[in-house]
This record gives sequence, C-alpha cells and structure tokens, in this order.
Amino acid sequence: MNAVRTRIPIGNTRRSTTAQALGRAGMACYGVVHLIVAYLALRIAFGGGSDAPADQNGALQEIGSNSFGLVVLWVLAIGLLAFGLWQVLMAATGYEWVSGGERVRKRLGAAGRAIVVFALGYSAIRIAVGAGSAAGNQRQQEATAKLLSLPAGPAIVVVAACCVAAVAVAAGVKGVRRSFMEDLDTFELPRATRRWVARLGTGGYLAKGVVFAVIAVLLGYAGLRSDARAAGGLDAALRTLAGQPFGTVLLTIVALGLAAFGAYCFGASWAHRR
Repeated sequence: MNAVRTRIPIGNTRRSTTAQALGRAGMACYGVVHLIVAYLALRIAFGGGSDAPADQNGALQEIGSNSFGLVVLWVLAIGLLAFGLWQVLMAATGYEWVSGGERVRKRLGAAGRAIVVFALGYSAIRIAVGAGSAAGNQRQQEATAKLLSLPAGPAIVVVAACCVAAVAVAAGVKGVRRSFMEDLDTFELPRATRRWVARLGTGGYLAKGVVFAVIAVLLGYAGLRSDARAAGGLDAALRTLAGQPFGTVLLTIVALGLAAFGAYCFGASWAHRR
C-alpha cells in the first residue's frame, strides 16, 4: 500500500520554500519553549521552586536570565515570529490535502496558533530588551476581571470556560486518535522515527488537554464566584495539579507530556507536509 508515493498538488503556501524553512525552524523554537515549561513544572513538582512562572513567559524569562541566554532569546523570538507567519499562511491557503469542513477547522486552528505564537514572540522581544512581560496568570485574571465587569459578565466567563474545555477535549481526542499525523509527510521519516513521533505527539496532546481542562475549571469557578482572582493560566493550572493528592505524580506526568510535545515539535517541523 505504501509502495507508491502520491503527491497532492500544492498551492502558494507550500510552494514558498522560504516560508516553509522559516516556519519549520520556528516550530522547533516552539518545541524549545515547551521543553523549558516542562522543566519548570518538574521543579514545582519536586519542590525546587522557581522565580519564573511555569508557563511560556516563564520559560522565556528562564532562557533570558544570562547574557548567552539573551542571544538565544532573540533567536527564539525571531523563530516564533516566523512560525506565526507560517501559521498565517497556512490559515490562508494551507491544508490542501483535506477538504470541506476539515480544511476549515484546520485553518482556524492555524489562525489560533498564529495569535498565540505572535504573542509569545512579542513577549520574548520585550524580555530581551528588558521591558519585562506580565505573567500568564496576571493577564488571565485581568482579562477575566474585564469580562466580569460587563453585563452578564459571570455568564460570559462561564461560557468562555466551556470553550476552553472544548479545546481541552479536542486536544485529548487529537492525541488519542493521532490525527496530528495526517498533517505530516510520513514518507520523510524512517519507520522507527515515525512511531516515536506518533507516541510523543500522543503524550503531548494529552498533557495539553489536561492543562486546558484545569484552566477551564479555574475559569469556570471564577465565573461562578464572580472572582477574577480564581482564574489563572498555565502556571496556575500546573500549581493546582501540584496541590492535589498525589500532586507530585500528577504534575510529573503532565510535565513529561509537555516535554513530549516539545520533542514532537522537532519531528513535526521536519516532516510537516509541504
């Protein structure tokens, strides 16, 4: 069945080798950020603590904590912005190997990733130039407070929590079904490597699903209590897991999953369909 390699006609996004090269390098940078977040989560799990929050901004702060790290931080910032640009191009004209609603869904997902990655790249630049960057928990609480101040604000926050919960379920389903492999050109990978990429992706997406689920619970609780301080981002979600019975075990598993996602990004950047 795999003896014949079929190529689907490609569009403008996929013909741009420069965009592909920059985007793939940026995806690897995105993987580095997840590896650092996993490291920070493990420090929380085993009581090591950290001045940096265990989220993407905390990872960037950890990287930029010394002179050599600032150089790395600038490289990551450029890579993340390149990854964001690639996602914009994919949202506009990509995913030609699927059609109909599936293509629309994937393009919307790419647009969402572009927003997240552009924000992360912007934060990296601010940290690199010494301007600092607000922690994810603080931004989450400020945004929640603004929503709560609106008419029917608590209901809006609860609806937002349901949307985050839907993202959590989608990430979990994607991990279980390994549908992320549909976007990879598996012919580019040896069979053993392909298996490892699939396993890493599964663990990574399941871990992200758990984190999004906890964030959804925190956000929903904030809406029900009309208390923005109860909301939180990735750092709050990981610390909430650490505070549960068997929290060290739970957080360690999630941290390893986030590390797996970071490693998956390296494989996916190499094998993403052109």
